[in-house]
Amino acid sequence: MNTPTITVLLVNPYEAPKSIEIPADLSAYQKLVGGTIQAIYPSMEDPIALICNDEGKLLGLPLNRPLFDDEGNLYDIIAGTFFVAGLSDDDFASLSPELIQKYSDRFKTVYLF
Repeated sequence: MNTPTITVLLVNPYEAPKSIEIPADLSAYQKLVGGTIQAIYPSMEDPIALICNDEGKLLGLPLNRPLFDDEGNLYDIIAGTFFVAGLSDDDFASLSPELIQKYSDRFKTVYLF
């Protein structure tokens, strides 16, 4: 039986975001971020989750991208590789092409911390 796949936006430190297809299972998510996962929900308007390594900062992973609130204030910096996925009723799902473009634009700037 084939594992279903989802289309996500991968954001590696120091690289431009890229759309990839991954298996829709926990082990694939953990492999992509290099450890246990944490889901962050940075948007009230879009059905998306940002999935990163739960211990990224503790492990000293390279700082990747900042997160800003609606007023433009920095509230966190993601450490290590992360990906942006869509949300379904009970799991992560594929991003639409429009959301891939929107979040590619949002995370296109590479920061050096």
